[in-house]
Amino acid sequence: MGVRGLAGFVEERGAFCAELRVRDTKLVIDGSSLYHQLCFASAADPRRGGEYGVFAATVSDFFGSLRACRVSPFVVLDGGRGADDRKLPALQERAAERLRAAHGLARGEGGCVVPLLTREAFLQALRRLGVPFVQCFAEADREIAGLANRWGCPVLSLDSDFCIFELAGGYCPLTHFQWRSVCGGADGQRGRYVPARCFSVERFCGHFGALRRSLLPLLAVMCGNDYIELAALEAFLSAVRSRRGGRKHARLRGVLSWLSQFSEPAEAVDSVLKYVKKHQREEVRDLLCTSMQDYTPSDVKLEDFFRSSRYECEAARKAGLPQWVLDALAKGKLAPFIINALVLRSTFLRVQVENMQRPSAHSTALPIRRVIYGLLLKASQNTEAASRSNELPAFCEFSRLQKTLKKTFVQAASLPAGVSGVSRVPMSRRQMLLLETLGVQMSFLKPIPNHLQLPVAVTCYWICCSEPKVKLHQLKALLLMIVSGELNRITNDPGDVIAYKEFLKWKEKKLENKDFDLDAGHGFCQWQCCLQMGFYLNQLLGSPLPEPDLSAILNGNSLLPLSRLYTGTLVHRLFQELKSTPSVENLFSSSPKMTQLYQDLLNIVESTAPPDVFQKIKVCKTKSESCKKKKASSKARKAITFFTNNSRFGDFIYCFVTNTYKEVLYQSSGLLFKGVSLNENESGIV
Repeated sequence: MGVRGLAGFVEERGAFCAELRVRDTKLVIDGSSLYHQLCFASAADPRRGGEYGVFAATVSDFFGSLRACRVSPFVVLDGGRGADDRKLPALQERAAERLRAAHGLARGEGGCVVPLLTREAFLQALRRLGVPFVQCFAEADREIAGLANRWGCPVLSLDSDFCIFELAGGYCPLTHFQWRSVCGGADGQRGRYVPARCFSVERFCGHFGALRRSLLPLLAVMCGNDYIELAALEAFLSAVRSRRGGRKHARLRGVLSWLSQFSEPAEAVDSVLKYVKKHQREEVRDLLCTSMQDYTPSDVKLEDFFRSSRYECEAARKAGLPQWVLDALAKGKLAPFIINALVLRSTFLRVQVENMQRPSAHSTALPIRRVIYGLLLKASQNTEAASRSNELPAFCEFSRLQKTLKKTFVQAASLPAGVSGVSRVPMSRRQMLLLETLGVQMSFLKPIPNHLQLPVAVTCYWICCSEPKVKLHQLKALLLMIVSGELNRITNDPGDVIAYKEFLKWKEKKLENKDFDLDAGHGFCQWQCCLQMGFYLNQLLGSPLPEPDLSAILNGNSLLPLSRLYTGTLVHRLFQELKSTPSVENLFSSSPKMTQLYQDLLNIVESTAPPDVFQKIKVCKTKSESCKKKKASSKARKAITFFTNNSRFGDFIYCFVTNTYKEVLYQSSGLLFKGVSLNENESGIV
C-alpha cells in the first residue's frame, strides 16, 4: 500500500510532520486503512478466526472519540480492482504475504492476519453508529483526495500515497492519531480534541533543497507503488542511489536528491529516459506520464452521494455496470468480491489460519460461489457471446494450494431459465434460490428467530459439505456460541439474566487446556467461508433473509451485550471443554428459552444432515421425544435437497451414501446425469 519505503522514511524523521489538534472539523477517513488498524488495535487472537464483538466495540470507541471532539467523519472505502486491473501483480504479492503470515500463525509463530469477515463487521458497525460511508467502484485514493480538497479538511489514512497528493487540509497518518487520548475539556466539551500529527509537504520538500511539490508524483512512480514496477528503470535507480546515510532508504533518498535539480516533471522524465534503452523510451515515457495521473484528485463528487445517496462514476459506466449494482456497491450492500467477479470474472479468496496440508477452507463454499457466478452472468450486459457457447464462461479464483497461491478456473452454475436477472426475479423466488443453494427448506427455519435463519442455513450446508466431516463437538460448540450471543434479546426474563451471569462465571474460569487445535480451527474457517459466501449470495439476491449481526456494541438499555454471531476464542474454548466435560452443553440450563433455542438449532441441523454424519445427537431424553425426533429426521431427509427437481435448478445433486455431489443436467422429463451415474446402491435425494 502506497509508495515503497516512503511511510518508514517519514516515520523515522518526525520533523516532516507537524502537531495538529483535530476538532470541530469534517474528516475524510480511508476506511480500508481504518478497519485494518482497528482490527489490530483490538488485540484479538488472530489464530482463532476473529473477535468481531471486541472489534465492533473498538470501532464504537473510535467514533465516540471523534464525536466528543465534534469531528464529523466521512468514511470512504475501496471497491473492486477496477476494469483495467492494474494492481493485479501487487495484489498477488500481498496475498502471498498473507498466506505466509497465516502459515506462521498456524505453526505457533507470531504474525497478523485480518479475520475473514472483518470488513463486513466494520460496515455493520458503521450502520449501527450512523457514520456516513461510501464504497467506491475501484481504489478510493483519488476520490478521497478530491472530497477532502473540496471540503478543505484533513485525510486520515495509513497509505503513504497521501504524502504525494496535493491536499488542502493535509494528511494525518493513523499511526499518530491518538483517539484513545482525547485531551482538553476544561471549559466543558468545547475544548476537547484528538492529538494528531499532520504530514507537512513544505517541510518534506524543504529537507531536499529546492524540491518542487509537482515532482512528487514522479517520485512515487519511480520508487514503485501498487500500480507500477519498472524493471527498465533499474539502471537509473542504481545510478542515483544515495551513497551517504547507510543502505536504508538509499534509493528513496537518492531519487529525492536527484529530483531537486528539476523545475518540472517533463524535464525530469527526459533525463530519466537517457538511462533507458532507445527502443523502450517512448513506452516508458507514456507509462510514467500515465502513472503520474494517479495522483490527481478525482472529479467524482462524493459529496453528492452523501447528500442524495446516488453514486456517479464514469469508470463504472464504461465498465457497463447496471445502476442498481452501482448504487448497491456504493451503499456497501454488495461486496468488492461481487464487483470483481462481475467486471473481471476474477476473485481473490482470502486465506485464514488453516491446516495448510488440507485443501483451502474456501473449497467447501465452492458450490455457493458457482451460483453467485451464474447470477452475475445473468446480470452482465456482455454475455451474449457466452450464451451462444456450449459451456458457461469460467471465473478465475486466486486461492491457497497448500502453502502457495494458485490460480484456478471455476465454471458458473447453470441457473433456471426463469432467472433472467436478479433485479427482475420475485423475492419469493430469490429466497427459494438461496435456500436451495444451502440445502434447506424454509419450513425448517420457521421455529428460530429471523436474524438466525441465514447462519443456521449456512451451518446445515457446512455440515453436509465440509471435508473432513465436522465433529459433533465442533457443531455443538458453534451452536452454543450462537446461543450465548442471544441471551439479552429478552432482557426482562430472569432466567436469561441468571444464565448470562453463570455464563460469565464460566468464562472467568481458567482454561486448563489452552492448546490450539488446528484441525478444529480449519473446520471453523470452513464455516466462516460458507457464511461469507452465504452473506454475498443473500446480498446479491436483495436480502431475502435478514442479514445477521456479526458483532455488537453495548446495549444502552441492558447490562448485557447485543448478539455476537462469531467469537473465535469462545468457540474454540467450548470445543475443548465439550471433549472433556460434556456437561458444558447444559451451560444455559437456567434459561428455558435459551435451552429451547439450542435444541431447536441442533434439531434443524440434524434433520438436514446426511445419516450417520455423527454417531448420535441426543437432545431429548424421553423415549417418546426420541421417537418423534427420529420420525421428523427421517421425513426431513426425504424432503431436503440441495437442488430440487421441482425448481429445475442447479447442476449438482448430493448423494448421501457416498457423501459426494453428482453432476446433473435437467431435461423436460426429469434428470439426466452428466459424465457419471449413480450406482445401484446409491441414492440421490430429489
